[in-house]
Amino acid sequence: MSSEHQSDIDILQPETPSASVTIQDIEDAAHKLDGIAHRTPLIYNELLSEQYQANIWLKREDLQVVRSYKIRGAYNMIHSLPEAEIQHGVVCASAGNHAQGVAFACRKKGIKGTIFMPVTAPDQKVKQVNMFGREFVEVVLDGDTFDDAFARATQFCEETNAAFIPPFDHPKIIAGQGTVGKELWEDADFSIDYIIAPVGGGGLSAGIGSYIKAYSPHTQIIGVEPEGAPAMLKSIEAGRVVTLDEIDKFVDGAAVKKVGHYTFEICSKILDQIITVPEGKVCGTILNLYNEQAIVVEPAGALSITALDNCKEQIKGKNVVCVLSGSNNDIMRTAEIKERSLMYEGLKHYFIVDFPQRAGALREFLGDVLGPDDDITYFEYSKKTNKDLGPALIGLELKNKEDIQPLIDRMNAKQLSFEYVNDHPQLFRFIA
Repeated sequence: MSSEHQSDIDILQPETPSASVTIQDIEDAAHKLDGIAHRTPLIYNELLSEQYQANIWLKREDLQVVRSYKIRGAYNMIHSLPEAEIQHGVVCASAGNHAQGVAFACRKKGIKGTIFMPVTAPDQKVKQVNMFGREFVEVVLDGDTFDDAFARATQFCEETNAAFIPPFDHPKIIAGQGTVGKELWEDADFSIDYIIAPVGGGGLSAGIGSYIKAYSPHTQIIGVEPEGAPAMLKSIEAGRVVTLDEIDKFVDGAAVKKVGHYTFEICSKILDQIITVPEGKVCGTILNLYNEQAIVVEPAGALSITALDNCKEQIKGKNVVCVLSGSNNDIMRTAEIKERSLMYEGLKHYFIVDFPQRAGALREFLGDVLGPDDDITYFEYSKKTNKDLGPALIGLELKNKEDIQPLIDRMNAKQLSFEYVNDHPQLFRFIA
């Protein structure tokens, strides 16, 4: 199996890991979560099954009480803490779903929670945290990045002796997330050939894999990472936990620079394959799920379904479970999601074009350069005094991706000076 957008690694030891997360740990977590987290449905998806000639079920963690699986690990760890450890409250650092899970757990347990979020966190996510935690939670906006918020949370713990609740790298967190695997195993009345799950820090895939591999060693566990943040893949290739220098943060629920040490130990043994998928393709999945099936997912929640294209040959005729990890998608991101999808599909292009500063130059561009189905979606031009040429920033949406080369050929034929912006991130960031 190969694809220019796929990076995968076959891992040679799929047996149950020796890390300190056992079947009993996951069973205990399930008992603690009874009445707290929803038992989310495992639903057969006819449309995807027909498309990929396989039997595809969706584990709908997007329907969880906080709209993601994160409540499972957060509540399990908080509930497991001795009274002496939580008398000063609990603390976490998060820009999204983990914060909501901790907030909900604090309200259910009636304990004080302090949640550090970066100042740049969307208002929607801050409001959600406050809604789930209510009077039991204080949100502190500190720093421009998650790393800043994490540093401040760590300092706060040292100052107050509050208990820190990590987002993924702790056996209790992993065991809580493992209840996703327990549920889908119990609800499946069929032999599971493949489970496809998103990988961020690794807590979800480590938990699911720990449970499933103990009962069904033949089941293949496929982890999916965003192409711009392959922290688990790079760590497994290196044989140790590595820190990525830069990441694309778009798939915010799965974009981490560094995975956990517990999660790395487990995932390196139970993941049979890791696939990376481009962020733009993830955007297309988000739009398709909403438009075709009325399913709302966040970028991380779309990873497992996006990866189906990468493994479509190996899953033909097989029973496949895709984990939809969450649905906390800010509606304000819709325009960006559509833009990224169109660019990935080769349908959206930006150019800086130097127009002769004379009457009729733009009219000639419209009549002689643009094709009949080419649509201008962005145009910014300012006439320059005492200059022969004036630059215009033009955004074009094409009907077919094959139309781009004829368009470029026509610009060259008109002897226009232009620069293609899509390939220049430092330029493109000013408009995207």
